[in-house]
Amino acid sequence: MIIYLDGRYVPEEEAKVSVFDHGLLYGDGVFEGIRAYNGRVFRLEEHLERLYDSARSIDLAIPLSMEEFAEVILETVRRNNLKDAYIRPIVTRGKGDLGLDPRKCPRPTVIVIAVEWGALYGDLYEKGLKAVTVSVRRNPADAMPPNVKSLNYLNNILAKIEANYKGGDEAIFFDTNGYVSEGSGDNIFVVKNGVIITPPTLNNLRGVTRGVVLEIAASLGITVKEQNIGYFDLYSADEVFVTGTAAEVAPIREIDGRVIGAARPGPITRQMMAAFRAVTEKEGTPIYG
Repeated sequence: MIIYLDGRYVPEEEAKVSVFDHGLLYGDGVFEGIRAYNGRVFRLEEHLERLYDSARSIDLAIPLSMEEFAEVILETVRRNNLKDAYIRPIVTRGKGDLGLDPRKCPRPTVIVIAVEWGALYGDLYEKGLKAVTVSVRRNPADAMPPNVKSLNYLNNILAKIEANYKGGDEAIFFDTNGYVSEGSGDNIFVVKNGVIITPPTLNNLRGVTRGVVLEIAASLGITVKEQNIGYFDLYSADEVFVTGTAAEVAPIREIDGRVIGAARPGPITRQMMAAFRAVTEKEGTPIYG
């Protein structure tokens, strides 16, 4: 595997950062998850815009222009001879000292990893996932805004740990006001009486796949409402599905042991899954040629 690290393309075993890098010491940095399908990087510009927005929000200056970063991503995929891939661009605060002050980190560290990637949930796309609500709450927007896709993912990891203990394939976060936020790594949608409902993005990440699903729903004439939802809306939903770059569009068949709908992917969820696959087959930035 070839990794991009601060201007060089190096073998995986040579891709090393300092133990004084603030990304390691404090989770001080940002990242993205991007997919490539059949030789094209899907929604590359949107992912980079979100990366740069996250960096700006934590006062982190990325030492590459957006165009330069795009080429680095494409070249990393090329050097690994991949057509279908999961791509992880990372920007840390860089090497500093053991203090917190980011002014002690003169230059950010830039990393790009590209690996082969299949279906995150395997055969569960046909059967549906079991989800569980978790006691850990999503970081509030006035503390650590969920729209900053930061390297400090401990909040998400705590939710995933709880889901693992409870036997869930995915966790469902609530925020500190008692509203549904998102999954441990994806956005959430409920379907009721033919209408798709999803939380507004103040208490959850503005997912790129989420945005694609909203576009698809509009093109199919399906009504979408962005509004706060709670336990009642989850448990009484006709369908529930989650979206994310890694997860794509994944159906939920059970929440906290309660069967959702017919205990299998519902018709609107299946429409979203099929339409999303169709979009990824024809859109994207070419990697080769």
